[in-house]
Amino acid sequence: MQSLRDLRRRILTPNISETKLDVRGFHVKDAESKKMLETVGASFLAGYGYAAEAATVEAAEDRLETVPTRFRGFAYEGAGMAFAVRDALRPGRPRHVAAMLAGRGDAHIYMVYVGVGWAMARVPRMRWGQLHAPDPLLRWLVLDGYGFHQAYFHTDRYVHGQYQHPRFPWPAEGPRDYVDRVIDQGIGRATWFVGGTDVDRVTEIFARFPKHRRADLYAGAGLAATYAGGTSEAELQRFRDRAGDYRLDLAQGSAFAAGARVRAGLIVPHNEVATQVFCGMTTREAAKVTDVALPDDLEGPTPAYERWRQAIAAEFERQS
Repeated sequence: MQSLRDLRRRILTPNISETKLDVRGFHVKDAESKKMLETVGASFLAGYGYAAEAATVEAAEDRLETVPTRFRGFAYEGAGMAFAVRDALRPGRPRHVAAMLAGRGDAHIYMVYVGVGWAMARVPRMRWGQLHAPDPLLRWLVLDGYGFHQAYFHTDRYVHGQYQHPRFPWPAEGPRDYVDRVIDQGIGRATWFVGGTDVDRVTEIFARFPKHRRADLYAGAGLAATYAGGTSEAELQRFRDRAGDYRLDLAQGSAFAAGARVRAGLIVPHNEVATQVFCGMTTREAAKVTDVALPDDLEGPTPAYERWRQAIAAEFERQS
């Protein structure tokens, strides 16, 4: 059985070279940010590998918990992708992601859902029905993960070419126009990596997108800048200033990152710096804003996920 698990890991796990900035053709700001971004990628792949070869979800979680605090969330994201791929490629009802979310993966639910979105980009469309994302509020994060994957691996088309799907088929019930917006949030998050955490490069890329797409791009980048880091306080202040009309979107994305870090118990110093710059408060306070803003009603013409984001941005506007 161990040899079978080893084989499964080798077949399913992407090559570590795919996380190298030079291989991807991403901008390199400096050696320190390059090392950080590549460590994020390596941590993601480590988590993916743990899940790809694990006999049980619990066995994978034991290994995921050994990843350093700063990068552990990325490992859970990778594990979420691997378990989603395993679910999609096996007959019967999906079980691995469900078991993960019933266990220690619950603390990392945001990252696991994003990981399911990575799997969506890698498995045949006919198997998307096997992807487990039952939460009606958080399931939109699957599309965020899909957008990140496409921007990360198909950068010329999705970032520099600003490609949008003419009619994305998931979720089946729509609404269609909002699907594109959440994918853009993932593209914005990936652009933080594409731009090598260089705020000038990132904002220059965003400026080439149509104006109606920029708010979601900035929200994604605010999440990445807060969750992953890679900049100094002065650079974050410059990012906030260059965001201009999109400062509230930057703050909203930052608060989402804070919520993910707080729920998982993974707060590190750069999170505090980022939420102070973008949100004007501590990481725990920013996470509290997301908790208070949770919608009571999940029905309605505007997706609850978007109403949640709007309520978070409105709170930051009220406090400014």
